[in-house]
Amino acid sequence: MQFMSSWATNDKRMLLHFSTATLETFRLHVQASDADCEGGGILLGSVHGGHMLIKQATIPTAWDRRFRYLFERMPFGHEAIALSRWATSQGTIRYLGEWHTHPEDYPHPSGLDRSEWNQLSATRRDKRPLLAVIVGRKTLYVELVPTSGRGSVLTPVE
Repeated sequence: MQFMSSWATNDKRMLLHFSTATLETFRLHVQASDADCEGGGILLGSVHGGHMLIKQATIPTAWDRRFRYLFERMPFGHEAIALSRWATSQGTIRYLGEWHTHPEDYPHPSGLDRSEWNQLSATRRDKRPLLAVIVGRKTLYVELVPTSGRGSVLTPVE
């Protein structure tokens, strides 16, 4: 499967690009078989005005809780990677959001996803919207979740 690397809001004010490494992490965790559990992690990258470059997606750790229809990210591991990338990049690589898989071709957020995203967005120190990605079997669901109100769903750019 070929996930698109560039995404934008409908008004094209916000552009987002996933690195090849990020897309490869997504591909490696697609729930292709009935036995595959959900996976996920955090998204790290840089901000350029209103635009984002996603350079890395962390992979599930041994501490994360993984089930067929549930992924619960634990802070251990992911947080250490984020802090290390922040320090070594002198603050240019930062936490931008979360990703996880769904066992569906065209994924959509569940009520639980929405409540988790709203909680995470509300606690962001930089007050930027949280980038939320769901990796499906055929496509991605990409949304910017603000601290309050409705988010912006992004669509692929050719």
